[in-house]
Amino acid sequence: MKFVHIFGPQAVGKMTVGQELAKITELKLFHNHMTIDLVGHFFDYSTKEAKRLVNLFRQEIFEEVSKSDLYGMIFTYVWMLDMESDWEYVRNLTQLFESRGATVYYVELEADLDERLERNKTPNRLEHKPKKRDLEWSENDLLQTLDKHRLNSVHGEITFPNYIKINNTDMSAAEVAQVIKDQFGF
Repeated sequence: MKFVHIFGPQAVGKMTVGQELAKITELKLFHNHMTIDLVGHFFDYSTKEAKRLVNLFRQEIFEEVSKSDLYGMIFTYVWMLDMESDWEYVRNLTQLFESRGATVYYVELEADLDERLERNKTPNRLEHKPKKRDLEWSENDLLQTLDKHRLNSVHGEITFPNYIKINNTDMSAAEVAQVIKDQFGF
């Protein structure tokens, strides 16, 4: 079992890279909006009810996948590196998969802000993330989150094995997926 954790700021290309990586491997993609948008039919994500349900659904999926005979899973996540609770979440997720014999891989994506603002409006993003279709809200959320939190690591901060950081500002998602596949031998 392989668990590939793709993280980075909003609109950096996590889902799109995950889609491309899934195409060239046997990995299954679970992007974070699959649960956010499901729960969003009932509760706004800012509510405690929504956060509880999103976490519950994710945890149940992780539990079942980690026990399965799947080749592996890709999970995308905006990791707020200045928040201890996000570090704890990542450590717990890592421990769950490793305790069941999986190898965990960490892929950090970074891109220039101008590029991310453009990617925030792409048809693929809007198709798969209905909440992002309110472009004014989505852009404001992206900028406000960037002001409040650190969404990319500083050199040497991520010490997990099987880690790669890629600046994908000038790379296609397919190119990034190929780098990941080659780096980790998927």
